[in-house]
Amino acid sequence: MISEAQFQEELRSIIQNGIREDIGPGDYSSLACIPDTEQGRAKLLVKDEGIIAGVAFAAMVFQEVDPGLKVETFIRDGEKVRHGDVVFHVSGSSQSILKAERLVLNSMQRMSAIATKTRHYVDLLEGTHTKVLDTRKTTPGFRAAEKWAVKIGGGENHRFALYDMVMLKDNHIDFAGGITLAIAKTKQYLAAHNLDLKIIVEARNLAEIEEILQSEGVYRILIDNFNFEDTRKAVAMIGTRCLTESSGNINEKTIRDYAQCGVDYISSGALTHSVYNMDLSLKAF
Repeated sequence: MISEAQFQEELRSIIQNGIREDIGPGDYSSLACIPDTEQGRAKLLVKDEGIIAGVAFAAMVFQEVDPGLKVETFIRDGEKVRHGDVVFHVSGSSQSILKAERLVLNSMQRMSAIATKTRHYVDLLEGTHTKVLDTRKTTPGFRAAEKWAVKIGGGENHRFALYDMVMLKDNHIDFAGGITLAIAKTKQYLAAHNLDLKIIVEARNLAEIEEILQSEGVYRILIDNFNFEDTRKAVAMIGTRCLTESSGNINEKTIRDYAQCGVDYISSGALTHSVYNMDLSLKAF
């Protein structure tokens, strides 16, 4: 996984690019009708229900736009919210509050939706040992915030990108000439380049599980698009030799059944690519 310093740098890049995209040369609506000396305050109002996420991210946005803005937080990341709740107050330059408004709302609405869906999946697995993972199926340019939201919701992060873990999927295996060759070439490459990266290998059937197990050094096997019966067989075959992960068209109706097959992880792209934004507003008062 990437370091905390790298993660923070990704968040700063999201914020700086968001400000550039939204404000450009200036917020002319505010500049035209609000004096630069005007002071104001606004509240983050919840018009929905679920798990709030992005409170700390919003504070970072306000700080980047104007270090003079002050945030008073009443509800923190990961807490349940309902219609009418006030998450925080922000006070300071009225122009600055308006500059930050849309980036804060867009980010928090999406992060809260992701955290809410993740918490739902985590709750569905209560009593099992299986953990929920995200994927790389994220919004381009917003990945760090979305993966942060998964953590806030109680899930765990898969690899961040292509560079912090090796994942040999079907196309890698086919292009490399097969599972055994793909694993061998990968281990040689990592050794030659002094890279200490975990290796995950995808299996499409039980025969591929058997072949993967012939190679040493595999951290986790991705049991992809298996039915329940074959997933149980795969878990039994793998035993304690490496970790197991189920993926592929797993939804809220099937996730617990897959967990009860004994897998260590279930990864779901739906956590980040199939959510409906939480309804939030930033209102002056």
